Amino acid sequence: MEGKYINESRAVKAAHVQPLDTNYHGTMFGGKLMSYIDDLAALSAIRHARKPVVTASTDSVDFLCPIKEGASVCLESFVTYTHKTSMEVFVKVITEDLLSGERKLCATSFLTFVALGEDGRPDIVPPVIPETDEEKMLFESAEGRREIRRIRREDSRRFSEVFTLNQPWEKQNGAVKE
Repeated sequence: MEGKYINESRAVKAAHVQPLDTNYHGTMFGGKLMSYIDDLAALSAIRHARKPVVTASTDSVDFLCPIKEGASVCLESFVTYTHKTSMEVFVKVITEDLLSGERKLCATSFLTFVALGEDGRPDIVPPVIPETDEEKMLFESAEGRREIRRIRREDSRRFSEVFTLNQPWEKQNGAVKE
């Protein structure tokens, strides 16, 4: 399968942070920003695969500085790495004080998406071709993040064997005596 340039998956979203988007500190709700991140990352994954995708994991969302009410928030996403059916997507978030023009990198995130074929099962995706120094750095460090995801997935599977869905939390942990 022929590779695709990372730039072909690039997506951008900008929004004005309104009062309903903020918490009692006057800063943007983390969950609201996470919703923006997942939405934009999915667009990048679909652009790369040209297939429907599902979010397999949100590896990290690192909040670096607060986003204040009245500021703008600009998100940029792109596919940094692919495996057989999965794609790692990087999202960077920049906030801008619209009155002063000061801009800051306020969050970064890595997510993994899986492409789906017509049968709804995972389907092959094209490899990526990095061009810029930023793209090459993210591409070259992707295998390490992929290994961390594999270990975390194994932990989650072990947790699922312990925490069943048909017992209340307290009963599972011995808090309730029968």
